This record gives sequence, C-alpha cells and structure tokens, in this order.
Amino acid sequence: MIERVVVPTSGKGLYEFTGEVQDAVTASGVDEGLCTVMVQHTSASLTIQENADPSARRDLEDWLERHVPENDPHFTHTHEGPDDMPSHIRAALTSTTLSIPVVEGRLALGTWQGIYLWEHRRRGSGRGCVIHVGP
Repeated sequence: MIERVVVPTSGKGLYEFTGEVQDAVTASGVDEGLCTVMVQHTSASLTIQENADPSARRDLEDWLERHVPENDPHFTHTHEGPDDMPSHIRAALTSTTLSIPVVEGRLALGTWQGIYLWEHRRRGSGRGCVIHVGP
C-alpha cells in the first residue's frame, strides 16, 4: 500500500509525524513487514529521533546550524536565498528515506523514538512524503 501525506512546516525545525505514518500502517492491514517513508524534496530530510525531551532536538538543530552555516562565501547555489545551499547539504548529510519494521501491525520504534521531517529552509512549506507499507 502506498499513501501520500503532506507535513506542514513553518520554518526550520523537526516536525513529528509518527502518528500519520502509524495510521498508514494500520490502514494497510500489514501485520509483519516493512514501512518505508520518503520525503520528496531536496531541502528537507527525515530522521528517527528522541520524542520525549525537546532539548535533544534543539541540540541537533543547533549542531547542524554550526556545521553548515548560511552565507558561506564558497556557496554558488544561492538564487533562492542564503538558506538554499545549506538546506541541500543538510538533507544530503541526513536522510531522505527511512525504513521501519512493522511488528504486530505497529511500527517497531523504541519507547522514546519518533519519526520527524526535518525542515532545513527558513520559510514554511508543505512537504510531501510517500509512505509504502508491505509484507
């Protein structure tokens, strides 16, 4: 089964959408299998991360900001603004696809794990994701 979802963002940050992915797993009727999620953009990414303490997500965001800063004078791909090329690099360093086992009809995530879309652009957007669930 394939489902498409749009994750609304309002700027840089991690946006949890574990519930939407689990809803797709439930709707598929798959008891044991694999769930694959892909973001259809080159300036956003996906991650499985701590969903209990928001300071872990802030630390990740801050770390990436320090290591891939805006306004780097070496960047030439800047026609959409100073966050354009850093967004592409951040997406390349992280992941655009996740695979999560399905066990007993549920995502086999750990107790404190959630699925996040990581928006790397300053402006908000609706980020399209494709979810595939199969045996």
